[in-house]
Amino acid sequence: MNGGLADRHGRPLRSLRVSVTDRCNLRCRYCMPEAEYSWLPRQDLLDFEEIRTVTAAFARNGVSRVRLTGGEPLLRRDLDQLVARLVTVPGIEDVALTTNGIKLAELAPALRRAGLHRLTVSLDTLRPDRFRDLTRNDGLEAVLSGIEAAHAAGFEGTKIDTVVMRGFNDDELLPLLEFGRDRGVEVRFIEYMDVGGATEWAPEKVLGRAEILERVTEELGELTVLPGRGSAPAERFRAPDGTTFGVIASTTSPFCESCDRSRLTADGHWYLCLYAELGHDLRSVLRGDRVGAIDELIARVWGGRTDRGAEERTSVRDRGILHPNAKLSGDPHLEMHTRGG
Repeated sequence: MNGGLADRHGRPLRSLRVSVTDRCNLRCRYCMPEAEYSWLPRQDLLDFEEIRTVTAAFARNGVSRVRLTGGEPLLRRDLDQLVARLVTVPGIEDVALTTNGIKLAELAPALRRAGLHRLTVSLDTLRPDRFRDLTRNDGLEAVLSGIEAAHAAGFEGTKIDTVVMRGFNDDELLPLLEFGRDRGVEVRFIEYMDVGGATEWAPEKVLGRAEILERVTEELGELTVLPGRGSAPAERFRAPDGTTFGVIASTTSPFCESCDRSRLTADGHWYLCLYAELGHDLRSVLRGDRVGAIDELIARVWGGRTDRGAEERTSVRDRGILHPNAKLSGDPHLEMHTRGG
């Protein structure tokens, strides 16, 4: 493994987010609010052995952590077989998965047996009516059952990701923290981001880090900042009663300077930033029987990386949505559900 690979800002390549599908069984308003979408051709999707081959190339260039994403990754059939392949890749120390939880109760035991290390479950509200309004789905009970099933299957350190939207679910900060504390899972509040696909985003809908912390402090008391953040996206805090939680402040306080992550789409396109316009087609290299060239491409591209997309967005005057729907329809790679947020 090459542990010394770094970009132009000295950021190492350590984490790879692998989307296994662009499909999803929810239609969350901050990610997929439109009625119709353009999908990746199924014949273009990498098979499990191709994903393992590409992951091994990244591992040789320094990646040690892999997170499976989507869309909704549990829609990919036999996903546990992919997990079993990835945990055997030399250099990969951690394989995690982010899911909306709808199918988690059914699949958690097999994922655990396959060697999956950690889970993150998206949960933005505890109210069935709001869940239905947000996702166009009545699946809240399935998500809650999935969280319980993950615990029963032996998963530890499970996290809940909550996208906070002013005027929609910002009155549930404390109920969600209580829910997580009672179940031994840590909640991470995520600022609403203006990434591709967020066609309903507006600055006034963002509840920023400062206000999140102010509201929690008013209810739970003075917060302690927990050390050891490193390159993690979440800044973590502890309340006087022992409740711990995180805040991912990508919109108001970006952490580009420590970002060690990149993203591989389900059809093998590699993106260095959620805000990047263009990616790099690894599938063509792989299917052209030029596996060795993938290592060279990874080293060259990451070595020249200068992306600081979230920071650059903070300086945009009259900041609005990143891409209009007409542009997204013409290029599904611009969508967050394709890149695996």
